[in-house]
Amino acid sequence: MGLIKLISPHYSIKKDVNGDTLWVWCYPSVDSQLRQFCRTWYYITTVEVQEPTALSKVQCDSFSIVVTAKDFNPEKYAALSRILCRMYVKHGSPVKMMEAYITVLTKGICQSDENGSFLIKDYDVRKAYLAGSVKVKSDVVSQFGMETIILYTALMLKKRIVVHHPRIEALLEFTRVLPALTWHRKDWSILHPYVHLTETELEDLSRCPGYVAGFVDPEVSNRSDLFDVYVNLPDSVITVSQSAKEAMAMGKLHKDIGHLIVQSAEDTDRSDSQVIKDISVKTKEILSNLVSLANECDDSKLTLDALKQHHFPPATENFLFHLAAAEQLLRI
Repeated sequence: MGLIKLISPHYSIKKDVNGDTLWVWCYPSVDSQLRQFCRTWYYITTVEVQEPTALSKVQCDSFSIVVTAKDFNPEKYAALSRILCRMYVKHGSPVKMMEAYITVLTKGICQSDENGSFLIKDYDVRKAYLAGSVKVKSDVVSQFGMETIILYTALMLKKRIVVHHPRIEALLEFTRVLPALTWHRKDWSILHPYVHLTETELEDLSRCPGYVAGFVDPEVSNRSDLFDVYVNLPDSVITVSQSAKEAMAMGKLHKDIGHLIVQSAEDTDRSDSQVIKDISVKTKEILSNLVSLANECDDSKLTLDALKQHHFPPATENFLFHLAAAEQLLRI
């Protein structure tokens, strides 16, 4: 992938002396639709201005830089944005920022004795995927215990998960971890950490077959059309919608996986990455068995009749059937 796809346009937004937000400049230009909501990743860094600075002429006490990108890597864009902010504070002009941006775009590096250094190769995307925490900080397992298996199952089956918390910081911490439970996909495109209940954003969300979506608006709890699984984060309550209960039925297999997740997460000697690896090993075992079952069938596509011949427990059969559909191993 070229760097042009890794680092996209960036913008400067600030408030004037009357407190009004000004869209000061942007490069390259974007239409008003993109400015209104995020169809790509938006990384926003806000800086308070301490006098005296080169920004005295614009009379602002703070400003924000927004970097839009196609890839999920918060730490990378936070580091780049901090450097760009320091350049803007020092020079009071976007010119130096653009020089740094173009250097990163073409050479993958931005180096300055005064403003800090940025090397794009220091920010492996796998580190971003593992930066969230399963066992501490966001406390996915310690908060939900055995019920974490509900989240795991929903992710495996590519269901729609909605998470509510009134604080956006809590949403960002919690939701970024969830795709790691299905590490074999390494797919953070399912993550929509901050969604508003607006027609445009919900229409965009509806195009995704499965997702993890965060909302600060409590009204989302009444929008059962938006989710298969609803997570009330402040109250630590997970609810499966009526329409998804059949596909999400739990059995011994789920119980075994749930115990594995909890035991691994509670092991103080195991890091978050080791916990994710433990879950991933179990997932690969399940998927390998599923592929073997599919290979016994014509065109390597599984059918319900073929599953029934193995006399699995009802909940296991049901899970494997829906998992085959999610993994495109089911004959339609």
